[in-house]
Amino acid sequence: MPIGKLVAIYMTAETGQPMVEVPQGQAIPGTGLEGDRYASGTGLYSNTPGTGRQVTLIETEALEALNQEENLGLEAIQTRRNLLTQGVPLNHLVEKEFRVGAVLLRGVRLCEPCDYLAGLTQPEVLPGLVHRGGLRADILSSGVVRPGDEIEW
Repeated sequence: MPIGKLVAIYMTAETGQPMVEVPQGQAIPGTGLEGDRYASGTGLYSNTPGTGRQVTLIETEALEALNQEENLGLEAIQTRRNLLTQGVPLNHLVEKEFRVGAVLLRGVRLCEPCDYLAGLTQPEVLPGLVHRGGLRADILSSGVVRPGDEIEW
C-alpha cells in the first residue's frame, strides 16, 4: 500500500474569511471537519446538491509546480483546501477509499479551481490548477487527523 503524508490542515468557520492553520481536525462522517464552514453548512457551495464537500485536499507538489511555472508565490493556505498532502497522487483517488491517519475517506471528484478562488487570489490560478487543484472527498469514519499522519491508498 503506497504511503504519503499529511503536511497541514486549514479551515475557516465563515465563507470568504481567511483560512487558518490548525494543529488537528476532528473528522465527522457525512459532515466535514468540525469547525469548518462546510461542516456547519455555511460554505459558499453548501447548498449545491451532491457530495464531495466534506473535505478537500491538495498536493504540495502541484503547488510547487504552479508556483514555478507561473511565478505566483501562492501559499497552500490560499488555495482554500483543507488538507495539504505530500507524496499522494490525488487525481488517482477519485472513486477510491483511502486513509488519512485513522480516518477513512472516499475521493469523490477533482477539486477544480473556480472564479471565486481566482478572485480571492490571482487569475492565474484558474488555468494553473486545472486538473491539479486537488480532490473533494467524503468522510467515512470519525477520528482526528494531524499533520504528520500517514496517508495510505
